[in-house]
Amino acid sequence: MKIHEYQAKEILRRHGVPVPSGKPAMSVDEAVSAADQLGGPIWVVKSQIHAGGRGKGRFAEVSSAEEIQAAADGHPLDGKGGVQLCRSIDEVRAAAEFMLGNTLVTKQTGAEGKQVSRLYIEGGADIAQELYLSVMLDRSNHRVMLMASAAGGTEIEDVAEADPEAIKRVHVDPAIGLGGWQGRALAKDLGLTGKAVNRAAVFFQKLVACYVAMDCDMLEINPLIVTGDDNVMALDAKMSFDGNALYRHKDVQALRDLSEEDEAELEAGEYGLSFINLDGNIGCLVNGAGLAMSTMDIIQYKGGKPANFLDVGGGAKKDQVVAAFKIITKDPAVKAILVNIFGGIMKCDIIAEGVLAAVQEVGLQVPLVVRLSGTNAELGRKIIDESDLNVITADDLDEAGTKAVAAAQGA
Repeated sequence: MKIHEYQAKEILRRHGVPVPSGKPAMSVDEAVSAADQLGGPIWVVKSQIHAGGRGKGRFAEVSSAEEIQAAADGHPLDGKGGVQLCRSIDEVRAAAEFMLGNTLVTKQTGAEGKQVSRLYIEGGADIAQELYLSVMLDRSNHRVMLMASAAGGTEIEDVAEADPEAIKRVHVDPAIGLGGWQGRALAKDLGLTGKAVNRAAVFFQKLVACYVAMDCDMLEINPLIVTGDDNVMALDAKMSFDGNALYRHKDVQALRDLSEEDEAELEAGEYGLSFINLDGNIGCLVNGAGLAMSTMDIIQYKGGKPANFLDVGGGAKKDQVVAAFKIITKDPAVKAILVNIFGGIMKCDIIAEGVLAAVQEVGLQVPLVVRLSGTNAELGRKIIDESDLNVITADDLDEAGTKAVAAAQGA
């Protein structure tokens, strides 16, 4: 689960992590009022969407097709972006009027962009140095890790590709946490001097403590700034959470912005289905996460692209299968559907009945490839064979992948 920058900063503030003063705004009047309360002489108006690269983004309202694509590729042309510096209340009002309701395209949104419905008004900061900092789980070492770079304000992926040695990594002992000496050493490695060294070390410790306490997946500060008087603070904040731990954080669940999430994924969640939209054209309906991954792998291996990850689970009922099929068929990009079931707890005849019910309800406009194996596989195949569906059957996963890719290509 992701949240907006202003929400992340409020959580950081509660954990003692320094952030600039700011206020959220859902309307132009709220933006003007927030700027008035913050005082001047400089304000920053920030679009709030669940995507990075807002400052380099481009709004669709004033963009040509070429400019929108340039923003999606991370190379916007000159023009108003999703983060604007304002030197008067009138400029704040103009920026808010321009941003709210407009569609912002960034490198992370793709060419379709995201509509801006929330803003964050922040006071200006005396920036002497910009750094990159994130906290995440390093699964290879089974420890929380700080990743930092002196190249703040840029995409960390670009830094890693251009100069891997510029990225510093520090692992946190799970028993004692981040040591002060580790924080000071990291600060010096990043080029900090004077009072900023100790202040950064404290900042690092508080950030790690926040990450652990809130069950975060990832906590990214880009940029982390050092001010002219050697203070250290988070100028931006991106925070996501482990969905399996959200039951411990009802306050975080309340921050969820459903308008930022994929409609199909939300619908799948209502039925207890694990679903992720992808950019391919072969819909997948599978039971079990491992088998779902293998199914996507075989599609890719055979030259196709999966349109989704969909795990109906080991104990799905007929209505869940119907819902899963309907979600897949709503995607106009889907040119073929592959149903791949290995029956265990999940019986193949239940899947077959669910597919038939779904087809009767929504119709079948694309080729359907079905591979059933395991518990009640023969009964499942009999149910499908005795129907009037034009189904392409397969005996194993390799054959299913080949036929699904061919069907999607019109063969």
